[in-house]
Amino acid sequence: MDELMDRLIVRFGCEILQVIPGRVSTEVDARLSFDEDATFTRGERLIELYQAEGVPVDRVLIKVAATWEGIQAAARLQQRGINTNLTLLFSFAQAVACGQAKVQLISPFVGRIYDWHKKSAGAQWDEAARSGANDPGVQSVRQIYTHYKHFGIATEVMGASFRNTGQILALAGCDLLTISPELLAQLAASDAPVQRALDPAQAKAADIEPVNYDEAQFRYALNEDAMATEKLAEGIRAFAADAVKLEQLMKAG
Repeated sequence: MDELMDRLIVRFGCEILQVIPGRVSTEVDARLSFDEDATFTRGERLIELYQAEGVPVDRVLIKVAATWEGIQAAARLQQRGINTNLTLLFSFAQAVACGQAKVQLISPFVGRIYDWHKKSAGAQWDEAARSGANDPGVQSVRQIYTHYKHFGIATEVMGASFRNTGQILALAGCDLLTISPELLAQLAASDAPVQRALDPAQAKAADIEPVNYDEAQFRYALNEDAMATEKLAEGIRAFAADAVKLEQLMKAG
């Protein structure tokens, strides 16, 4: 069943690559999020399946949850020349570890960070005061971007999971942004000028100290971040549930 699922998702990826000029992300089964060796092996197999279809390696990103084990598996895949996209990324600690692992790309979830803080604040939440540059999701990505550019870390930052155009505009200048069709349409309908909000030169000039994590330090820093801990666990559960649904559909067919 694992092999059939991998073949199916690679088939989806091949179809997408016939339409788009860039890269496609293909996800390792989230149920392997805490198994470094299994994640590495599955990532290798996905790339082998793409290569068998004639797809160049540089058009595929292997998508892995940003657990400690996932990040270490991604480091090993990168050493093999297999590019990775680290997802379910909610904390600075996760981003630092991904940079240390020299992963190709990270996808910090702006909207889900915003959702958590809004829910946590409840009636005390002030939407106007926590919008734009003051949005907690935006602030998280800005911190990560500044760290990467200041210290010359090549990992690409791709802001993801946006809830409104204000979040997108507040991150203008980020390496990449993944934006829903609805929000793209709202942006296209506006004639307002877009000012660059994230700039490598400003990041280079920032007064920040280097940060590195070993495993124990990473786990403690993640544990200290209630939002990131909760959203990472929630995301893995949701992705794993989707994998189970897909298996059930395949068995039924």
